[in-house]
Order: sequence, then C-alpha cells, then structure tokens
Amino acid sequence: MTMNQKTSKYHPYIDDYMQMVEQGEIEACQEQKQLMSFLRWKLDQPGVVIDAEAIEQSVEKPKPYFPFELYAWQRFCNAFIYGVRYDDGRLMFNRFLIEIGRGAGKNGYISYNSFYMMSGHHGIKNYDIDIVATSEKQAKTSFEDVYNVLDEPKRQEKMKKIFYWSKMLIQHRKTKSKLEYNTSNARTKDGKRSGAVIFDEIHEYGDYSNVKVFTSGLGKKKDPRTFYITTDGYVRGGVLDDLKAEAKMVLNKELPKSTLFPFICKLDDESEVDDLTKWPKANPSYPYNEDLQHEMQQEYHDMQINAQLRIEFMTKRMNLPQEDVKKQVAAYEDVLATDQPFPDNIQGIDAVGGVDFADVRDFCSVGVLFKANGKRYWRQHTFIHHLALKLQDINPEIIDLAKEKGLCTIIHNEKSIDPDRVVNWFIDQLQTFHIKKVAMDKFRASILKPKFEEAGFEVEIVRRGPVTHAMLSPMIDDMFINHNIVFGDDPMMRWYVGNVYKDEKGNGNMEYCKIEKDKRKTDGFFAWTHALVLDDELEEYVPFEPMPTLIF
Repeated sequence: MTMNQKTSKYHPYIDDYMQMVEQGEIEACQEQKQLMSFLRWKLDQPGVVIDAEAIEQSVEKPKPYFPFELYAWQRFCNAFIYGVRYDDGRLMFNRFLIEIGRGAGKNGYISYNSFYMMSGHHGIKNYDIDIVATSEKQAKTSFEDVYNVLDEPKRQEKMKKIFYWSKMLIQHRKTKSKLEYNTSNARTKDGKRSGAVIFDEIHEYGDYSNVKVFTSGLGKKKDPRTFYITTDGYVRGGVLDDLKAEAKMVLNKELPKSTLFPFICKLDDESEVDDLTKWPKANPSYPYNEDLQHEMQQEYHDMQINAQLRIEFMTKRMNLPQEDVKKQVAAYEDVLATDQPFPDNIQGIDAVGGVDFADVRDFCSVGVLFKANGKRYWRQHTFIHHLALKLQDINPEIIDLAKEKGLCTIIHNEKSIDPDRVVNWFIDQLQTFHIKKVAMDKFRASILKPKFEEAGFEVEIVRRGPVTHAMLSPMIDDMFINHNIVFGDDPMMRWYVGNVYKDEKGNGNMEYCKIEKDKRKTDGFFAWTHALVLDDELEEYVPFEPMPTLIF
C-alpha cells in the first residue's frame, strides 16, 4: 500500500470517520461497524494503492462553488469513490450503495460529486453522467443543484468559460463531459456511453428494466461508476432488497470479489426511535444540522398520534420499514454459524438424500443429510441450466463463488438438465455415505423416481406446503438458534436460506416461501427440507474408537 500521509494509517478522511464509528464518537448501526472491519480487511491486502491527491481534489475542488462543506461521512465515501485502487489501476469499488435517512444531504452530495466528475481535475474526458429516477421531479433534484451553482449571478461569467448549461444539459467545455437527468422511460435510452450512472431513490424500482438499460453503456469509459442513493421504501423484493442482500454478504466477507461499497445507515432496533441520541445511526448528518434536528423532532412528535406518519418516519427517516415485514428463517448471524467443518471418518455413515428439481431449464439442487456429534450436516450441490442465468436476474457473484468452490455445475451444451446427472451425483456419494432413502416432492417424481429405483435407491415422495413446513419449523428454528446445523463453507446454501421467508398462516400453520419469484433461488433450501422429513430415520453417528491394547 502506498502511504501518502505520515500521520494516518490510510488517509485522514478514512481514519477520521473510522475512529468516529469504532470509538463511539458517533452513534453507528451494526452495518457501519461491519463496514469499518470489512474495509480494514480490504485496505490491508497486498496491492492496494491510496491516492491522497485524488481524494483531496474530489473534496477541495468543488468546495468554493457549493454553499456547504462535506460532512465526515461524505469525505470518507469520497476517499473510496476516487482514491482507493489496486496497483493495476482498477478501482477497488465501482458500485456505491448509499442508503441513508431522509435529510442527510444525499442529493447535495451527489451534485457535489457530479460537478467534480465532469471537471478536468477528475481527469477523464467525455465522462458522461446520467441521473436516473422514476419521476422527473426526483431526477432533476441533483441536476438543478449543479445548475444553480453555475447560474449563480456572481460567478456566471466565469462559469460560462468552463461550462455550457441549459435546463436539460450541463457540459464541461474542456472535458466534454455531460450531466443529464433521465426518467424511467427505459425504451428511449439505449446506446448511452455513460461514465457514471446515478440511481436516485432506488427503493422505487421493482425490477431491473431501467437499471439494465442505463448500466449497459458502462465500461466504455475509464473508471465506470454506479451510484445507488436512497432511503428505504415500500417496494419489497425489488432492486433495493437485492442490493441490501448483497451488501450483507459483502460485509460478512462472503463475496470477496464484489465491487459494491455498502454504506448503510439505519436503526438497529425499532425501540431506538424513542431515544433521540440513537438517530445518528440512521442519519450521520443529524448532529451537525439544527434545521434537520428541529424538523425530525417535530415529525417524531406528530407520529405519536398518527400510525401512518409513524410508518413513514420509520421507513424514510430511520431506514427501518414497518409494513408487512417478511419473517426471516433465521437471524443472519445464525445462518453464518452454519459454516463449521464436517467431521472426519464418516465413511459408511447413514444418510438420507434430498432433491428439489422444479424445472429442467432452471436450478436443480441435491444433497445428503446425516447426524453426528449432536449436529445435523447437509452437503449440497446445484445443477444450473445456462438459460436460467441468461433469462433471470440472478446475482452473478453468488454463482461465480459457488462455481469456484465446486458447489454448482453449469449445464451448457444440453437442452435441459438430464435426470441422469441427478442420479449419478447420488451414486458418487455412495463412496462416502450409506444413503437409506432419497426424498423428493411429487412434481418431478414421475421422471426421477424410476431412474433412482433403477439405480438401487429407495425413494420417498414427501409433501410440500404448510402442513409439512409447520411440522419442520420447530426443528429448523432449534438447529439455527443453537448452531446445530452445518452446511460447511457453502455461501450458496446460505444464500438459499436468505431467499426464504416464513409465511405465518394464522391458524397454527406456516409455510416457507420464496421472497421473490425469479431472482431469489431457493432450490437448495427445499431439497434440505425434503431430506429433513426423513430425519427420524437417521441414527446419531458415533465415531468408532478401537479398544486399547491390553498388555499382560
């Protein structure tokens, strides 16, 4: 790492904010604390270069033109936007999720950076910037901030030599870099060659139609960047929920190759809303802005007698949505605790198999379940037809990581996933396990069952739905809470679990359901639940210990 500051480990803008979070100088949520740990891990890796000049220019060059200075959290983010690279020139991060409470100054902050990225100091010509939002009013917010800076009467003549601007376009005369705002009519935006794309209030996007159109032109300019600036919102299962799920995995170091910078500010718990000292967790600008303090305190007062205002306050100010929250299968720290080693010397151990095979051109998960040392162990593999990855918005980071770890196989040169592949996987497992039965639901049983029986396996057809899931739920809850379920180092299985929620039926039954139809795959989870139906048929494995030799 190149050290440009003798008095700091990384850079003052980085160190100052890290100290504020880590030493409790500002109230910070769990995601902020995780971010500091994650970034130290990233920055301390070999081949990292910190460009102090690029960091400082990004803060200092726009400063004379804007009616505000950047807060510590904003200077901190700028350091990673412009100044942290690898020694081959690549940016460490080129996608930036900034989820922060309303009033923190995210639009002014992105205007500040848009002004800088167009300038000659940024150093890249034709670095076009597109601001995208679902409404014209929102899309114009940051654009108009830059427009007003340029159109200030006292500096108009000077700015006219540097910029051209109209109500629709701002362009730097020397670099030719343009700033434009765009609404969500994705059909008209093909062919863009943006340097940066800014999605304002990404929580409003239910699908990826606009995201794909605007990001497809990235990569044609040096240092492409994507910004997602947002509060939380009311659209569930959309783009923001996917970003939050990816952010969670990034912060837990499960996606080491991800280029996402997840800057998330929120309350950790609903009860914290009644303690005003905790509000900086959701809005780190709050301690320094008296107008914001008065406004939020008035809204807090008003929400005491209006339930709808409370939902709005919790969602937009505190980034803790209250409406119809889907109940997770397990706390994330308990899901992470499934990463435990498998026992040695399990040759010949009794096991049961599980299969989930919904569509021959989608995903098919297989696995074996066994008991040992007071725990249950699940080893899975997933076959993926290549068309599923092309036609569905599945996070490629997950698939790439699973492929590296040998947890999945991509089927390229076949029209569908051949059932023989599924059977052969279990035949291979017979080298280690004594598989008593293989469980599957009836959906593909007409195809799979005869092939399994031909290979000598006994097949159990299990029910799938509320009755079965209600029966399994206490056992699944207990396994996660007490860390007695082991998946090994299997980020794909942890992803599967995170894509499922518990739908409480209100009549004593419940059902495990997929959070979102296409993007959130759940095949490994349901293959596991199929196998759990046969849990009573498994004996606890006790390792054989030879008798000591007696000497007479």
